Amino acid sequence: MRINVVTLFPDFFRGALGLSIPARAAAAGLASYNLVQLRAFTHDRHQTVDDLPYGGGSGMVMKPEPFWEAVASLAPEGESRPGGRIVLMSARGRRFTHDDAVRLAVQPELTLLCGHYKDVDGRVAEGLADEELSLGDFILSGGEPAALAVLDAVVRLLPGAISDHESASTDSFYDGLLSPPSYTRPAEYRGMRVPDVLLSGDHAKIAAWRRDQSERLTRERRPELLAEHPAQG
Repeated sequence: MRINVVTLFPDFFRGALGLSIPARAAAAGLASYNLVQLRAFTHDRHQTVDDLPYGGGSGMVMKPEPFWEAVASLAPEGESRPGGRIVLMSARGRRFTHDDAVRLAVQPELTLLCGHYKDVDGRVAEGLADEELSLGDFILSGGEPAALAVLDAVVRLLPGAISDHESASTDSFYDGLLSPPSYTRPAEYRGMRVPDVLLSGDHAKIAAWRRDQSERLTRERRPELLAEHPAQG
């Protein structure tokens, strides 16, 4: 899978992409990362990527032309855009979920557009991006942290990126619920014991305990997930 990231700050990604699962996926040939410097697609000596908003108001708005030209540079010969989905990271976007990660992980290519400053010209969302995604109801200084989170969530789902698929299949949200708590050695620490059932060796009871804990935590902390997945309730 080829993942393109259009950004003003390519260095933001380089350290993270050289570590852990993203690095292993790249080394195994499962994913490749193409960091595209947006300023390379400006045409003035100041490499201007933003301007004042029409209609007045504070802050600066990122211009549409550099985004369009950056995306066009990624297209195969004779095409106007790359394959796969083009996603603009935006506070106006729909909230990114595990289902989105699964959906994007089967694409041959993914292009993530990172905004900055006050906003991105609305024509980028309307005419260039296929969709807008957000991490949640809060504002970041730019789209880079959100794009990195999406990239990581997608790459870890690529077949072979994680050596133990069962580990991924028991993560939170995989089946619509939060995952149960996990424990490891020592069996007792600072007066807190690992639940006895996990030490029992009874796999049926362990599975039932984990299911009960998953449902309990989801009901307490994310009850809307049970509404979205009523069969899990």
